[in-house]
Amino acid sequence: MRYEIEVEVNFVLESGKTRPAYHQSYEILRDKILNGDIPGGTKIIEERIAAELGVSRTPIRESIRKLEHEGLIVGKKVVKPTETDLRNMFQVRIILEGYSAQCAASYLKEKELQALQRCVEIGKTGTMDEIMSANEQFHEIIVQASHNPVMIDIIDRMQSIIYLFRRTVVFYNRPFLIEEHEEIYEAIKNRNGQQAESLMKKHLQADLDFCLHLIGNE
Repeated sequence: MRYEIEVEVNFVLESGKTRPAYHQSYEILRDKILNGDIPGGTKIIEERIAAELGVSRTPIRESIRKLEHEGLIVGKKVVKPTETDLRNMFQVRIILEGYSAQCAASYLKEKELQALQRCVEIGKTGTMDEIMSANEQFHEIIVQASHNPVMIDIIDRMQSIIYLFRRTVVFYNRPFLIEEHEEIYEAIKNRNGQQAESLMKKHLQADLDFCLHLIGNE
């Protein structure tokens, strides 16, 4: 499968120092996969990408290795998650984020509660990009409330795959997505940990069901 990478490679950090080829290559490939410019199932050919980006194969190889670790490339192909992959990932999220929501009801401070509320409000009126960002922040605030570095690390390593499905539920306007966020926020604000956990689990199950429905109709 052919694709073109039409980007300026030699971009510069604010500090004025050009980023290493590895970082540039990784970010370009990651963003194009996440944005759908390189679709699932596309074979990643080191030589072709190196030529298109004007770098050696070494930084491309390192970039691919990192993307494999993040789950975006499997067997030298862009990941195209199966129904089983989807279920497995969401089972982990349901357990960990459900617990995190319970913790959030006990530990979130007023500033963090206000941030959650802002995420809900953006979800009602924002653009797609704004809603995507607010959705990510909403879940991030709650996960951090677990204060469990092992759990946080597990979710963090899943972020790239989570992004793919987050984009799906936002782009296809899953019904009641923002209303569910608001219910979770209210439960956390009211310090009702059991309800917050239950609502989060139902919320993620609804995300899973919606994505499975879309996969089934492809």
